[in-house]
Amino acid sequence: MKNGLVWFCRIAVGLLFIFSGLIKANDPLGFSYKLEEYFEVFHMTWLNGFALSMAIILCALEMILGFALLIGARAVKVVWGLLLLIIFFAFLTFYSAFFKVVQTCGCFGDAIPLTPWQSFSKDMVLLLLVLVLFVNRKSIKSLSNTKTGDKLLISATVASVGFGLYTYNFLPVVDFLPYKIGANILQEMKTPPGAVPDEFEVTYNLKNKKTKATKNMTDKEYLKSGIWKDTSWEVQGNPESRLIKKGFEPKIRDLNIQDAQGNNYNEELLSSPFYSLVIVAYDLAHTNEDAVNRINALAINLTQNYNTRTIFLTSNAPDQAQQFAKDHKLVSELFYADGVPLKTMVRSNPGIILLKNGTVVNKWHFHNMPKYDDLVKNYLSKQ
Repeated sequence: MKNGLVWFCRIAVGLLFIFSGLIKANDPLGFSYKLEEYFEVFHMTWLNGFALSMAIILCALEMILGFALLIGARAVKVVWGLLLLIIFFAFLTFYSAFFKVVQTCGCFGDAIPLTPWQSFSKDMVLLLLVLVLFVNRKSIKSLSNTKTGDKLLISATVASVGFGLYTYNFLPVVDFLPYKIGANILQEMKTPPGAVPDEFEVTYNLKNKKTKATKNMTDKEYLKSGIWKDTSWEVQGNPESRLIKKGFEPKIRDLNIQDAQGNNYNEELLSSPFYSLVIVAYDLAHTNEDAVNRINALAINLTQNYNTRTIFLTSNAPDQAQQFAKDHKLVSELFYADGVPLKTMVRSNPGIILLKNGTVVNKWHFHNMPKYDDLVKNYLSKQ
């Protein structure tokens, strides 16, 4: 019975840690953005420069510990590592939930978004399973001898770190973001007819002018009781609104493409029936300028030979962007949007998106940007 319980916890914890690490390592740049949110909460923004490295290492550590637990290699040290890691994660998720700071923990990346309380509950269950393993850590047997186990751990380490580096340099293997290939951006921004909206509860603070008595009432109680007809009661301060039931929410809520004058271009740019090349460089101060020059050469050829509309999207201020465009002799039209949706569009700075009818036909990291001949052969010659 005891041995069976240990094996159950061993398999459950091992697989969950591997899954959690793998999902986040699929998009280490996205996980690094989440780490930066935590750094801001704890006033540790000096760590922002290390966020990406930490993201890759943390994801790899989860996968390595989970794999080591399954094969039983270095069991005592591994269980200690798992215990410390889950306590650390539980603290972060509790802090996020209780103080309402980071509203999505990023535990499973964008694949399975969890609320802070859901994340904390998950961590409590995991902590319980890990504690069972911790108490019985010396009874966890390895599936191989020490030498073979160490070789397997080295291989797991190389594979785990290598996977995170690969997805960072060549985009996620599986894209869980709303701008994934095949997604229609305009459709993802719309709320369908009949969709249930958010439901809020409004609380009024009331005070009686004569008796000085006070009471709190929800908006429904306020109307049902008819107290609003009684002139001796008055509302004090501003009513308090609280979300009690989440309604439908479009996958894309924050995209607002503008020109330098602030005019919205969402409809025009996202409804064109022709191919458009969108170059996304959310932060020009940290973009790869050599890549920008190579993409600009591609844009020149596409514009001259196929009259393809090429768009340069950034979150920088218009004067900075215009100076950057001048310095690099950009031929693309300049447009502006908030940095958050631009980071979500493509995990690359700069990145490339091929659009048609508002649908993401394909997207590329600048490390594997398409050649002009390939674009013509695979897309433009067929339109």
